[in-house]
Amino acid sequence: MQKLNELQLAKELIRFPTITPVDAGVMKFLEKKLKKLGFKTKILEFKEKGFKPVKNLYARLGVKEPNLCYAGHLDVVPPGNIKDWTINPFGPSVKKGHLIGRGANDMKSSIAAFVSAVSIFLSQNKKFNGSISLLITGDEEGDAVNGTKKVVEYLKRKKEKINFCLVGEPTNPNRLGEMIKIGRRGSLTGKLIIFGLQGHVAYPQRANNPSTIIVKILKEIKDIKFDKGTKDFQPTNLEVTKINIDNTADNVIPAKAEATFNIRFNNKHSSNSIKKRLNKIFVKINKKYKSKFKIDYRVSGEAFLTKPNKTTYMIQNIVKKITKIKPKLSTTGGTSDLRFIKAISPGLEFGLVGKTMHKVDEAVSLKDLKNLTKIYQNILQNYFK
Repeated sequence: MQKLNELQLAKELIRFPTITPVDAGVMKFLEKKLKKLGFKTKILEFKEKGFKPVKNLYARLGVKEPNLCYAGHLDVVPPGNIKDWTINPFGPSVKKGHLIGRGANDMKSSIAAFVSAVSIFLSQNKKFNGSISLLITGDEEGDAVNGTKKVVEYLKRKKEKINFCLVGEPTNPNRLGEMIKIGRRGSLTGKLIIFGLQGHVAYPQRANNPSTIIVKILKEIKDIKFDKGTKDFQPTNLEVTKINIDNTADNVIPAKAEATFNIRFNNKHSSNSIKKRLNKIFVKINKKYKSKFKIDYRVSGEAFLTKPNKTTYMIQNIVKKITKIKPKLSTTGGTSDLRFIKAISPGLEFGLVGKTMHKVDEAVSLKDLKNLTKIYQNILQNYFK
């Protein structure tokens, strides 16, 4: 059985310019590597009207349970101004003990580490009692419509059983071993439009200024104390992200005002319960000011928590053994594709240090890359004992 080197594989993956949702041939490349290791593979391309098509990969080795699944994404964010990089972002380079390139951190190196760990595990275990699978998407950094969400629906239809899922997102703030994510807050974005009555600023009694109304609404929703947090989650928080009044004249009261806000909420709430609470405020204030409003909501995911089980603690102990740090079980940060996978499997997230993700000269320490491969290899060894 051929052992795959994690650094070599990470470099090969970075060379594909897979800016969401561009595949650039990367799924075929990874599929070939996995087939050589004995995996049965399927590239799944999904298309939904209004969104660009996305290629995903599901691969499984073995037919028995338990099925341990690794999930990750091969798409990356745009590099930004290439002149700001010290290298070509898709021409990976090793400097001062770090691999630099777009996706080095988030999260091609993690995928390389897991595939390398599988190759080492298989070279030492010709037979093992269970299955290893990989769920790899090309739509995590984008709309997340034709990616993991659709793969999960496909696996449900096929009655594919996953017993535990390890998501390889960069979970550590500063040092490898600090943090395992066992849940995530929900995310709800609202776009609010207030319709007033346009008029001359010298005659406010003849108009109805929507800016007055939207300011009062934004203050009221920003002042909401949703909760104090829980043992597992930080308090629910609302942030106003955009305010826009498209007015070309300074002596005209505008007809319309818009604002966008985002709420990261814990598992004391659902997106529906939050919408109901906000809608009451919108109705109350607009009624008072005799104005009309429109609200559009977009839910990226509900809050979820995977109750720690023996697999969680096993992984926590392995991370501690290799890094000499006991990782905190956390729910901080943004959303991840585990929000979709939780519908079919319990899971957690553990990967690299996230300090440079999405930045210029995104990088991973070679030492961390080697240690992450060891951690993943040990997880496989212990899971299939």
